[in-house]
Amino acid sequence: MKPRNVILLITLIVLADQALKVYIKTHFYINESVFVLGNWFRLHFVENEGMAYGWKFGGDGGKMMLTLFRLGAVIFGVFYIKKIIEKKYHNGFIICASLIFAGALGNLIDSMFYGMIFEESIPGSMNVAKIFPEKGYAGFLHGRVVDMLYFPMIRNAHFPDWVPVWGGDDFEFFRPIFNIADASISAGVIAILLFQKKFFPHPASASTRAAVETNAVVNDDVQVQ
Repeated sequence: MKPRNVILLITLIVLADQALKVYIKTHFYINESVFVLGNWFRLHFVENEGMAYGWKFGGDGGKMMLTLFRLGAVIFGVFYIKKIIEKKYHNGFIICASLIFAGALGNLIDSMFYGMIFEESIPGSMNVAKIFPEKGYAGFLHGRVVDMLYFPMIRNAHFPDWVPVWGGDDFEFFRPIFNIADASISAGVIAILLFQKKFFPHPASASTRAAVETNAVVNDDVQVQ
């Protein structure tokens, strides 16, 4: 696969991810929801201080550590993708690695810069944040990731009472709110798991290799050691 195609794929994903995030951040107030396709797909604006799909990671210190981890992963990803292209890995695997890299880069941009270039989106307020204010809502490395894709396909359901732990609790599918970057990472990881045998075929074993025939003459002069 040509490097320019990989760069183009990553660029398109990051641009789409950032364009949607900037639009949501500057046009939606926090927790605003707009129906797109019936009740099962909507744009719902939330901000995520932790990992993908709203998972948390230990306050301000954890937030900085997570951002630095993302930065390290992106730097490593540049060299790794370069390496697998040079070694001519399966194109499908290169695409999957590019999807994961693009998603990590998209969320890294939020974590590094959004706190400095956006106003605060305050829960309970219907004010929409402005971009490039005199002062942002947080410093470098402390920005919050913008999430908006919400697919509550099954809502207002309940687990049966006999279900361990969750019996009687409310049930919703699909509950997490995510963004294009999260979806890109998930698609890359899932595809690698599903097609790993195709991406990394095992070499033929000795028993399955073709027998090697020889025309060498065997006579009494051959010394067997």
